This record gives sequence, C-alpha cells and structure tokens, in this order.
Amino acid sequence: MNSLIPSILPFLSIFLLSFSWATSAHTHDDFLHCLYNKNSDSISEVIYTPINSSYPSVLQFSIRNLRFNTTATPKPLVIVSPVNVSQIQDVVICSKKHGLQIRVRSGGHDFEGLSYVSIVPFVLVDLINLRMINVDVENSNAWVEAGATLGEVYYRIAEKSKTLAFPAGVSPTVGVGGHFSGGGSGMILRKFGLAADHITDAVLVDVEGRIHDRKSMGEDLFWAIRGGGGNTFGIVVAWKLNLVPVPPIVTAFNVSRTLEQNATKLVHRWQFVSNKLHEDIFTRIFLRKVESSQRGKTTIQAAFTTLFIGEVDRLLSLMQESFPELGLVKEDCIEMSWIESVLYFAGFPSNTSLDALLDRTPISDVFFKIKSDYVKEPLPEIALEGIWERMDQLEVQISELQFTAYGGKMDEISESSLPFPHRAGIIYQIEYAVLWEEESSEASQRYISWIRRLLNYMTPYVSKNPRQVYVNYRDLDLGINKLDGNTSYKQASIWGRKYFKNNFDRLVRVKTAVDPANFFRHEQSIPPLSSW
Repeated sequence: MNSLIPSILPFLSIFLLSFSWATSAHTHDDFLHCLYNKNSDSISEVIYTPINSSYPSVLQFSIRNLRFNTTATPKPLVIVSPVNVSQIQDVVICSKKHGLQIRVRSGGHDFEGLSYVSIVPFVLVDLINLRMINVDVENSNAWVEAGATLGEVYYRIAEKSKTLAFPAGVSPTVGVGGHFSGGGSGMILRKFGLAADHITDAVLVDVEGRIHDRKSMGEDLFWAIRGGGGNTFGIVVAWKLNLVPVPPIVTAFNVSRTLEQNATKLVHRWQFVSNKLHEDIFTRIFLRKVESSQRGKTTIQAAFTTLFIGEVDRLLSLMQESFPELGLVKEDCIEMSWIESVLYFAGFPSNTSLDALLDRTPISDVFFKIKSDYVKEPLPEIALEGIWERMDQLEVQISELQFTAYGGKMDEISESSLPFPHRAGIIYQIEYAVLWEEESSEASQRYISWIRRLLNYMTPYVSKNPRQVYVNYRDLDLGINKLDGNTSYKQASIWGRKYFKNNFDRLVRVKTAVDPANFFRHEQSIPPLSSW
C-alpha cells in the first residue's frame, strides 16, 4: 500500500487543490482581514500572497529539494515571515478561526517538504526573520530563535569563545527549528549526545495562541518538543541551549579506500570497533561509487571521516590501539580549532572565512530521496558486497550511504529520556541517499524505486520490531496520516513506532492534552486520541 503513495498523491493533490482553491478565496481574504485587524504592527510588510512579485522568491529561497519545487507542487495561500512572537500568535489564532492549516519552516531541509507543502489550503509561517542568537559565555548557554541556522549558531558561539561548542548537525544551512525538534545529531554525538539532550528551556506558541516557557508548558510537553518532530505540538520560537566544552585543538581526518584497497574488509572491521572507540572519537563512513584506476571502470570508495576532540598524537595512539587496520598516519590528520572543523566537515575549502557559516543559500539544488536505518549487529561481508552491487546499478546520478557510529554518550542515556529512542545497543546509523538532476517524473520514479529496492535488500541486516528510523530523515514511504486529520492509532503507529518506539504512546498522550482537535498536523504528525 505504501508504494502507491507517491503515485496517488499528485492526482489527489490536483483534485483537492482544484476544489479547495475554488472555495477558499473568501477564507483567504477573511484570514488576511483577521491578521490586519489583530495586528497593530505593519504586518503587511511580512505577508506574501501569490499576487506579490516577491512571493516566488520568498517561497523558493528555503526549498532544498527540487522534488517539491515544481509547477505541480501545492503552494501556500499566504506566506507570513513574522518579525516577532505576537505575529505568530495572530497567525495561529486567525488560521484556526478560518480553517487554514499551518506549515512552519525554519531552514527548509525537511526531506519530504512537510515544512512548506500541503495539499489542503494552508499558511506558511517562515521563521527566517526570527534568528536572534544570544550567547552567554559565563554561564555556557545560549538563547537561539527558531529561524536561525546551525551555521549561524556555530558562528555566534565562536565569536564569543574558542572553547565552547554545541553538539548539533553538520550542514550549516539546516534550521535549528526542525533539527532540534527531531533530536539533532552531529560530529560530537559520541561525546555529548544529541542537540536535544542539551536544551534546557524553550518558548512555544500553543494552539490557542498563548506563549509558554518550560515552566508553563509543563515537563510532558517540554519532553515532546525535544525529539517528537516539528509542527506537531505548537510553534517553538526559541530554544535555550547548554553549550559544551571543547579543547583549543581538535583533530580531523578523511581517509579513503577503494575496493581494490581492501575497503570491504575495512568497513566490515569498522563495524566491530566504531561504537566502542573512545568517546572523544566520532567516526563516519561515506560510501560512494567513483571512477576506478582502471580506465572506463568504476569502483566503490569508503571514506573514513573522523573528528577527535583532542590533539593528533593522542588520536594516533587510540586508533592504533582500536583500529590499526586502517593504517592511519600523522600525515592523514589535520589539527584545527572546533569552529574550523565545522567548516572542514561541511565541505568548505581550507582557509574559507567563517562568514561562510552565515550564508543561508543552499550549496546546490537537486532532486533527492533519503532513507535511514539503525544497525545492531555487524553486517557480514557478503551483505556489504550486495550493497556495492546495487550502488553499481546506477549510472549518472549520485548515490551515497553514510554509516555513522553510535556508542559513547549515546549508550548512557535512556531511550525514554527524550522521544528520540535510538540509544544503547545501536552500533551505527545508516543514511541512504540518491540525488539526481533530471526533471522528469520518470527519472524520479526510477531513482526512488532504486532506493526502495536497496532498503528492501537491507531488511535482514538492520533493526527489527520495529525497524528503527530517524525522524529527521522523514520518509513518507513509511505511511501517512489521513488528510482530514482523522487517523487511527493502528495507522499512525505503523510509522510512529519506527521513529519513536514505545515513546510513541507518550507522544500521543501529550498531543491529546495540548492539541485535542489536531490543529497542528501534517502527513506524519503525532495524532491525538480524539482523532481515532
């Protein structure tokens, strides 16, 4: 049934849009009148409708996946880019009053476009103007508005301190709003855990348009917003972060081996040691098809990418002790500051200015599909060889797998401490990605079918009952809610338990308490009991 979702959605979308747009003109006008009447500020300056010349550029600026930037993609009736919290309150109140759904966008990296696409009439709240960051070095914390990007957060921390950091993701253009809402993992995960593990307060606008902090929202809701997924329980407008200490010098390396250089055995061995390495070592493997040294042929390359929170000599000692097979030598390693490592792992050239972290412009525009898995038992070599064979099936586009080691701090935190349950017992996470540039629907179907087949092949080798996946790698193939908001527990639990395991039930109880009418919803938002 799930395999029919992508083929059904376009036709369903066209039908619903033709009906709803024809009947929602007055709703659209009533919504705007409501906003103007409630807002004493010049809110007209942050409202964009399809008749505005700037509407397309505002909408498209934060779209990262070209699958959701076509002429057939449903567009918002109104875009509001608020400059203060009161404008968000008014949008919530007026949207609810006039029957419009809300989508909330921070950085636009939602892999299924759920932060800016809906097939029913909706308002897009684009948080791009709410990105103030206040770093308090003395108390090692920071308040960050939800429209900020990770790059902006890292830059502002480094402005104030060379020995404070924050354990979040790699891509500097990712918005903190969605990233933190799903847990948020990055290059110092094994030392410090998730971004959400270091969030100590938040400001949220609820379904009634009321403002809450941690104390007034209560511990259940505060728990839910740190890993339960975005645009589900309200609109988080700011987060308070506990910053973490890092030394003045860290060490990085990126060592590549091809199949001809024993990559299969190295990847196989890596599985047995990666989650047991010293917690100051974060390690990841990028697997790609590349040109072979033999002319006209291709091979698989495994790039062993590592950050060590310390100096090179200590890293070499630890690697020789735990993973000598890699053959790491000092010349492979680069010492740098933590903020320089942020640029390094984001793929910027050496000597790039830190100002690059402030650039919200996407590095490239491509079509892509992402999936994820978690591994609890090492894959046998024959399984790895099967992956290589399937990666070799594709010709023009880019396919990539990332194996990200867990263990360390992640083993020490209970899987129920936050909605993110992927803790002890996980060796590594897999991210599967396929990217292409062809614009045809046939091309999209071909590449998405390939990644689905790869995922099916991996079934015997990954976590089971449930097959665990990462909510920030959103995947609608897992199942979707009913579009009218009336989703059964059985239907929602199909995808919900894969993202959240047993935490799904607690999330449902929180949702029922704070949004019983299911106003904040999307295709994979937590449904309340009242919708069943």
